Amino acid sequence: MSQKLLEIIEVDIQQAIDKLHLVEKHLSTEDAQFFRRILESYDYVTELIADKNTSLARLRKLMFGSKTESAKNVIGSDAIGSDASNSPTTDNKQDHSSNAAKSGRSASARGESHSADPSADASTNPSSKPGHGRRSADEYLGATQVDVRHATLTRGDNCPECLTGTLYEKTPSALVRLVGQAPLGATVYRLERLRCHLCGQVFMASSPPDLGTEKYDVSAASMIALLKYGSGLPFHRLEQLQQHCEIPLAASTQWEIVENSSSLLLPVYDELIRQAAQGDVVHNDDTTVRILELMGKRAEKKPPADDQHDPQRTGLFTSGVIAMREGQQVALFFSGRKHAGENLATVLKQREAEREAPILMCDGLARNLPKELETIVANCLVHARRKFVDIYDRFSDECRHLIESLGKVYHHDQIARDKNLTPLERLDFHQRHSQPIMDSLHLWLKSQIDQKQVEPNSALGEAIQYMLKRWGRLTVFLHKPDAPLDNNSCERLLKKAILHRKNALFFKTQNGARVGDLYMSLIYTCQLNGANALDYLNQLQTNAASVAASPQNWMPWNYQENELSARKAA
Repeated sequence: MSQKLLEIIEVDIQQAIDKLHLVEKHLSTEDAQFFRRILESYDYVTELIADKNTSLARLRKLMFGSKTESAKNVIGSDAIGSDASNSPTTDNKQDHSSNAAKSGRSASARGESHSADPSADASTNPSSKPGHGRRSADEYLGATQVDVRHATLTRGDNCPECLTGTLYEKTPSALVRLVGQAPLGATVYRLERLRCHLCGQVFMASSPPDLGTEKYDVSAASMIALLKYGSGLPFHRLEQLQQHCEIPLAASTQWEIVENSSSLLLPVYDELIRQAAQGDVVHNDDTTVRILELMGKRAEKKPPADDQHDPQRTGLFTSGVIAMREGQQVALFFSGRKHAGENLATVLKQREAEREAPILMCDGLARNLPKELETIVANCLVHARRKFVDIYDRFSDECRHLIESLGKVYHHDQIARDKNLTPLERLDFHQRHSQPIMDSLHLWLKSQIDQKQVEPNSALGEAIQYMLKRWGRLTVFLHKPDAPLDNNSCERLLKKAILHRKNALFFKTQNGARVGDLYMSLIYTCQLNGANALDYLNQLQTNAASVAASPQNWMPWNYQENELSARKAA
């Protein structure tokens, strides 16, 4: 049986939409919207195919997602040359700051996969072992600790076995028991009431002295904020979960709790912004966000009083800023109409005048640069490398050369972190080992264009010219101490905002976006500095008066000392 040939007709998207208008009156609103989305998707895929930079591999990645961009996944098992393959490799999701190196936690353990490492995959390291899923008892820092004494023996007693030896204390043997419970627990106090049958007087039992008068403990606001803004659990899902546990907590009530608590945290958020302005190295980038109050007819009907509405600007963004200084890191989020560069300019206006210009790591977009403020701009090597990764299937030899060269540079950066080199030592190390590689790569890139080995308007030509145009900014790490190689730390930061967007979809109002920015900034700053976010939020609310008076003493890296002092004073 012969197969019937498919008849192909040429039609543009406008013609298809016009046809849809004719039949919409016979369809339900839901069906009409469904078919409209199919047409829009068809138009989007058609444009991708028409784009000369779209390879089959890139189209497949856009449609179905991609694996990590590690050299092993891009090139194959023989990815890196002998210099890099015979020594430990780096996971690019590990933070490039000294603080992250001290933490010793790789990004693979955190389940991250965005912006793959230009060096070889961590799995090529023969010393690496797959995780077994078990955790040491010492890692359960937030668990209730219970000391269990021996029933009959104590330190210093005679040994009941040999009768002559003396018992001494060893490290306790640990048992861990995990229990399931609702995210937010509740206790119902039923106060006994007695009534005189003669005079009618009612006598009620007193509530426990340490109970307080508030229905919702400060820890309730902290846990809701952690679930919502730290883990991406929307209010309505938490409401359902609490209902399953028969401890009801309405979504509207959750919002009221976190909004009321945010006012107590505002002084610390403002102090984080001030301290971020003093950073030696600053990263920034942005992603899209939805704020219904600033979108469509809502914005036209009644724009917020503090919204600087520009009719020429319709985009909404969440900007991420990471500032690094003296081993501490500050993470900030800003959601609204402003781009990353404009939000960073607002931060840097609080920078002390005597400080030198900070190193700004970002991608090549002009909107990431703060206008009228001096910075030493460094561009992200991973963004430049990705342009070659996307076209590897079409220009394998050329792309392989660049990917392997950058892999060696990242290998050197990993060695510098493993040795815990100071910024000046790291700079000297890169100048001795990475400078020759980058100089050779620069000459090779120029020769591809100058000797007309590559068509300038081809995808490879555009990728090469992207690097040549930004070469000075891509190699700042060879000239400035502590300059990072890429913007991966900010990419990881924005995953918090993306996680919220994928689960909660939008912010309803600009005030809701500000509250979300505040909590995400505090939570992620705790994560970067190894602080317990739940305990931190609890202490900020418990010591609100002290926090408002001296917020600089209540940063994630020093709050425990001041909390202990406040407890002793009480």
